[in-house]
Amino acid sequence: MRITIWVREGTWPACVDAARDLAGGRPCEVTLICVREESPGPPDPGFGSLMGRGPRRKATEELDQLSRDAAEDMLRAARQRLGADATVRLESGFPERIVTAAAGDADYLILGRDGDRGRLGPHSLGKHTRFVVDHAPCRVLLIWPGDVPDLGSIPPPPPDR
Repeated sequence: MRITIWVREGTWPACVDAARDLAGGRPCEVTLICVREESPGPPDPGFGSLMGRGPRRKATEELDQLSRDAAEDMLRAARQRLGADATVRLESGFPERIVTAAAGDADYLILGRDGDRGRLGPHSLGKHTRFVVDHAPCRVLLIWPGDVPDLGSIPPPPPDR
């Protein structure tokens, strides 16, 4: 069985735990993938002023390195939590496209709900996650990271017309 886990801040621990449960002790090929979202360009002048004087490029490079370090730490922690060998991928670009493409080699893609976690419904998925769920070319295991809201959180049906 081939399992790909989308490692994202706030959702990865529950996704790794779900992968361990799904594998049930059987040998699996696991891929941990983290995607750093492609930046639309340099920060605006207001943001740059928060970084102090100096070249804007340096501030952008420092932020990029901090982002890379955080992603590598998250992948390292996910691999350790998995407790098994895994392929680790750190990518940059459009997350929804990269994760959907990575799912092409998997039997299962495991990802976490990243939107409104306070109630059931479509808003519990962010835009990138919604795209991946709709386009993944494999089975998708969608995880609630944390407590699942109760059925009372579903909005009432629309009034009769």
